[in-house]
Amino acid sequence: MGESGCGKTSAVLGALDALPAGLRRAAGRVRWNGVPVPAGRAARLWRRAHVGLLGQDPSADLHPLRTVAGLVAEGRAGGSRREQAEAADRVLRGLGLDPRMLSRRRPHELSGGQARRVALARAVVGDPDLLVLDEPTSGLDPATLELVVGILDGRRGRPGRATIVITHDRAFAERVADTVAVVGDAPPERSGPLRSVPVVPARGEPVLELRSLSVGAPGGGPLLLEGVDLAVPPGGFVALVGPSGSGKSTLLRTLAGLHPPASGSAAVSGSPLPERVEDRPRGLLRAVQFVGQDPAGALHPSHRLGTALARPARVLLGEPRGRALERAASLAAEVGLPPDALARTPGGLSGGQRQRAAIARALAAEPRVLLADEVTSALDAHSARTVLDLLDALRAERGLAVLLATHDRAVAARADLVLAVDPERRALVPDPLVPVPAERRAGR
Repeated sequence: MGESGCGKTSAVLGALDALPAGLRRAAGRVRWNGVPVPAGRAARLWRRAHVGLLGQDPSADLHPLRTVAGLVAEGRAGGSRREQAEAADRVLRGLGLDPRMLSRRRPHELSGGQARRVALARAVVGDPDLLVLDEPTSGLDPATLELVVGILDGRRGRPGRATIVITHDRAFAERVADTVAVVGDAPPERSGPLRSVPVVPARGEPVLELRSLSVGAPGGGPLLLEGVDLAVPPGGFVALVGPSGSGKSTLLRTLAGLHPPASGSAAVSGSPLPERVEDRPRGLLRAVQFVGQDPAGALHPSHRLGTALARPARVLLGEPRGRALERAASLAAEVGLPPDALARTPGGLSGGQRQRAAIARALAAEPRVLLADEVTSALDAHSARTVLDLLDALRAERGLAVLLATHDRAVAARADLVLAVDPERRALVPDPLVPVPAERRAGR
């Protein structure tokens, strides 16, 4: 455990000799059952024989052209193809996924939570000697989190089995760990509501309006949400909660112009929102910004962060290069990134830093609507509070409207309105599990 960017992931990958390009194991020795862990090609063979690894970014772990069945089965070395397929089916069902529905899908046809569970299934299907999980609960609903806890409980105490978990979730760590090692100077904060002084949003005509909007699953699947009507006022904050795969991310991607709706329409400040992002004029491109679950995929791997953050101001706001770079530095500081991060490429940032960078880039366009999908999932409590406090300030000062999908009830509790996906009715309904203070109820 430790704050975002403190080196948790790098320390573990260094022990496995699996560091990304640009990093190296500078000193020290690592032993497995008393035998030194080799370096280079020998280390890769050792990892393949002994280690199951789940990284922070499921999309990076899953080959985009492989099917779910093939991806999970390849995590189990040995045995016939039938035995591998049967093992893949068992572990997918154990994580709450239906192999009949998902086996032939590819990663881009999965929700963020489904992709994370498929990547986890691939890591555990071979019952590895050493299981390494990096932020395994990010983007998971409470029911799926219990399934993950069950998998870890099943490994505890078994001879020849060990597990390392990297997490910001102290409550999860306290449930599953025998030992907690803290990276950095200060212990991580205990879990609790991420609440600051309430901000009362401004009233007014809706900034974002959904009219009888229906969305289907990626790849031409069944309807997930049907006939959604929703109005978000200036400064309003609406949180979406519900099971993984229920349609929260798909709804946000539809509004971002990345997934076609089945029917219905959306508007921003009264202007119809074209279905495809390619058809949107510059004004609407600026007005609606989306931060997805995969910040690594959203940032150009060869562009330095300063360049990435300055680009929206230059392209969408028409600002000169010097002013755009000044705004980039200011936004980076506001989301809690260190000054030297501006000179790094995404590969030189931690998972939490990449997530904050993606948020900063979206805010650089000065949008009217921010669509945010699990934007605090990879952040420690302090960093999450910093980001949410910034959004509260922008809501109050500029009337920014926020539509956010989350599995974190503490994050949802900061919203004016919390809506839960009802899969049976394919509808959004008020969520009774997140009490919203009266002074924060707006946009109902």
